[in-house]
Amino acid sequence: MDLEKLATSAIEKEIAKTDLLSSFINSGDREPCWDGHIYIHEDKKKTKNKNHNKKKYTASNQLAKFRGWIQAGATLLTNIHLPNFFKGEIYQAKGKAVCVPGLNCYSCPAASGACPIGSFQAVVGSSKYKFSYYITGFLILLGVLLGRFVCGFLCPFGWLQDLLHKVPTKKFSTKKLKPLTYIKYAVLLLAVVLLPVLIVNDLGMGDPYFCKYICPQGVLEGALPLSAVNEGIRSALGKLFSWKLVVLISVVVLSVLFYRPFCKWICPLGAFYALFNKVSLLEMKVDEHKCVSCGKCAKVCKMDVDVTKTPNSTECIRCGKCISACPTEAVSFQYGFGLFRKTVDENVKIENKTNKNETKEEL
Repeated sequence: MDLEKLATSAIEKEIAKTDLLSSFINSGDREPCWDGHIYIHEDKKKTKNKNHNKKKYTASNQLAKFRGWIQAGATLLTNIHLPNFFKGEIYQAKGKAVCVPGLNCYSCPAASGACPIGSFQAVVGSSKYKFSYYITGFLILLGVLLGRFVCGFLCPFGWLQDLLHKVPTKKFSTKKLKPLTYIKYAVLLLAVVLLPVLIVNDLGMGDPYFCKYICPQGVLEGALPLSAVNEGIRSALGKLFSWKLVVLISVVVLSVLFYRPFCKWICPLGAFYALFNKVSLLEMKVDEHKCVSCGKCAKVCKMDVDVTKTPNSTECIRCGKCISACPTEAVSFQYGFGLFRKTVDENVKIENKTNKNETKEEL
């Protein structure tokens, strides 16, 4: 035993001597060894950084990283007819009959499609129809496929709120205001569905109550740009415009102070997609074997969701901030159903393997 201790201490001393010289050894230096091989020294810090940065290139991380660009692209595609802003005209071709996934006003001069909420109200408020199967089916399809991913990545008004929240000023948490999140469901049920059907005029037509009295997007994208160019529209503005302008200013101010107040508390479209968050094909997955319960995901979530406890919360907009914050890659996007459900990262790996095998076969 004494000989083993002496041998161990002697080895430790030799290692310590080598460590003293480590500051003079550069990464890439070559050193011959007793076994006849030549070894190349590596900078341990650089090697650690390389391994640490590997997680930044997973599919889920990349999707979360480029979220802002995806939002900008979705907004541009939703409002592609930009020259109409200068003409003071609304695009009215056949393509306008197709609904877009996010909240985007039909009256916007550049709008390439119709707002699903506005279109639904227009149908149920008419004297001829009382329900829209096309729009309802369209929203259900998006809800099943994506859930509130639409809110986080594809909604123009959601992106606007994200940009407003970047204004440098004191920010306030909404964690203690969670009961307000139920207001949007009341808005969906009352202002969007029931009131246009139940309260009608002599011709049997109901008003689009949400679009007319609540939605700030109509003023921002429709009334303001059209009235700026068209004198006739500008002269027709009255009390209703003033009320909607107050609503818009309120939402803008609140968006600077709070994160996405309209999405959290008022938006009926977000409320509808939220109903499918627990069953949508796109979900958030937390690997329990990788999770170290550090709490970083809950800290960075601005929608007040703890993804480790409720990965498919109705308030989660799939923004991916928790994915970027996770130090162990425990959180990721997952897509599919049943036995076919896989994470986005796994799907990318399978696709890459398939491509490699196809390349080998060709060679």
